[in-house]
Amino acid sequence: MKAVFSDVQLEHDPQFFMHKGKVVPHPEQPERAKRLLQGVAKAKCDVIQPSSFGDEHILAIHPERYISFLKEAYDYWGQLEGAAPEIVPNIHPVEVPATYPNNFVGRSGWHQTDLACPIGQRTWAAARSAADCALTVAHLLKTSDVTSAYALCRPPGHHAYTERAGGFCFLGNSAIAAQYLLETHKKVAIVDVDVHHGNGTQGIFYGRAEVLTCSVHADPMDYYPFYWGHSAETGDGEGEGSNLNLPVPVRSGDDVWLMAVERACEAVAAFGATALVIALGLDAHEKDPLLGGAVTTEGFSQIAARLADLSLPTAIIQEGGYLTDHLGDNLASFLGGFEAAHQVAA
Repeated sequence: MKAVFSDVQLEHDPQFFMHKGKVVPHPEQPERAKRLLQGVAKAKCDVIQPSSFGDEHILAIHPERYISFLKEAYDYWGQLEGAAPEIVPNIHPVEVPATYPNNFVGRSGWHQTDLACPIGQRTWAAARSAADCALTVAHLLKTSDVTSAYALCRPPGHHAYTERAGGFCFLGNSAIAAQYLLETHKKVAIVDVDVHHGNGTQGIFYGRAEVLTCSVHADPMDYYPFYWGHSAETGDGEGEGSNLNLPVPVRSGDDVWLMAVERACEAVAAFGATALVIALGLDAHEKDPLLGGAVTTEGFSQIAARLADLSLPTAIIQEGGYLTDHLGDNLASFLGGFEAAHQVAA
């Protein structure tokens, strides 16, 4: 399997993170990518550099106002007297109607939903490179005989809405890949197996019928992102019935996750998708520091094998998974399990 990654993504190094009212080290560290690369090597993937894609593919998901903000934010922030090294807003619009302000502090609050997505000097460069990784994988599926490929995207993307960052995410990498695949597929499915609900991806496609969004995640009644990811959220308008949330109890293990993934796969088959995007989170692991799941390393191989059984062209897009000694092994288990089952299915 080919894997796509650029060292540019290591340059995003967020420092500010608040946990239970305390500022602590940020979980989304560059070291994550290094450990994931170890997993790529263990899975014997060929690592290639991403191609450079035009902004039109990003703008198919995110509006110009948001992209301009991300591009220019750090320079504007640096002009503010007494500003911190990173952009961390102190106000967010929570009521409707709300008006987009001129003041940059107000704009940062508009575009950053929480305190988990500080913007530093190289955040835009890393996020843009991650999107290019996702697009490169989608392009491989579109233009070559490759039937599956992996994008090591950092920062991740599934909490990013059309014009709002959040939860470590800035650009919706999985959504961008799915949108690109729609150029050659009438129906695309996204199956998100991160311990956190892919609320941004859901929001992007919630009113659209040509993309099925499925998410298996820890129950948001008790876990981030709390307000989204509930089973009653099924889509809106033309998208009614094209969103499936499968929350599982916090700290669930292999059997529970596999049953939920089975339901997602059944929905993908019924939807008639001809291409698949897997939003891959490894943070459901039993040793992940965010403590949302109890999936074993072998469990990731089993999840991957079931998704491979769909026998669809598949873009695997990295989402979460945080610093443990198991992170690389978990990725290798998933990629190896997917590749082995995919070859059998072929």
